[in-house]
Amino acid sequence: MVVQAYILIQTDVGKAAEVAQQISDIKGVILAEDVTGPYDVIVRAEARNVDELGKLVVAKVQTLDGITRTLTCPVVHI
Repeated sequence: MVVQAYILIQTDVGKAAEVAQQISDIKGVILAEDVTGPYDVIVRAEARNVDELGKLVVAKVQTLDGITRTLTCPVVHI
C-alpha cells in the first residue's frame, strides 16, 4: 500500500518558487506549489511505506537550500 502525505514547508524570504521547483524534480513528489499563508510551499508526496516517506523528507526535501522548517501530514483514509 502506498503512503501519501502533504509536506508543508517554510522557506527563507523570496525562496518559495525556487524551492517548489527543486522539490518537483524529486522522485516521489506528485505536486509542489508555492502558496501564501503560514507556509510557503505545499508538497504532495508518496512512498512505498512510512519509512520511505521519512527518508524522502529527511534526506531529500529538508536538505534543499532555502528550507527553514517542514511539517509532514500523512493522508489517512477513515
